[in-house]
Amino acid sequence: MGESRYSKQRELIYDALASTKEHPSAEMIYKELKPSYPSLSLGTVYRNLNFLVEEGRAISIPSTVNRYDATTQDHPHFFCTCCGNLYDLDISMDQTLDEPVESLGYEVHRRDLIFNGLCPHCLKKGNFGTED
Repeated sequence: MGESRYSKQRELIYDALASTKEHPSAEMIYKELKPSYPSLSLGTVYRNLNFLVEEGRAISIPSTVNRYDATTQDHPHFFCTCCGNLYDLDISMDQTLDEPVESLGYEVHRRDLIFNGLCPHCLKKGNFGTED
């Protein structure tokens, strides 16, 4: 990818992304920044998040809507199907996961692993399908 111009809006969006562990969607970042930056558009947030992903400064995590993460090294996530929260999991992304895929002739460059189910908070509250 070629050299890109500096963009103040892109840096604001990146800073908002890097300052949270919540794995926000574009809409969440937009709502956070809009009061301080009234000229910001949702389209600008989407374009810049996609650029940050292409540039390797962020990753896109598919769930019900794309969520973003500034932590770019391989790490697994857990998506709670009840409350919709997305969590980083502090477990190993063992390279033995690559072996069956590579034996089929593929070359692995990145591992994206997402577990789906109920988070400890929802389980504790007895929420098994609806957000509280």
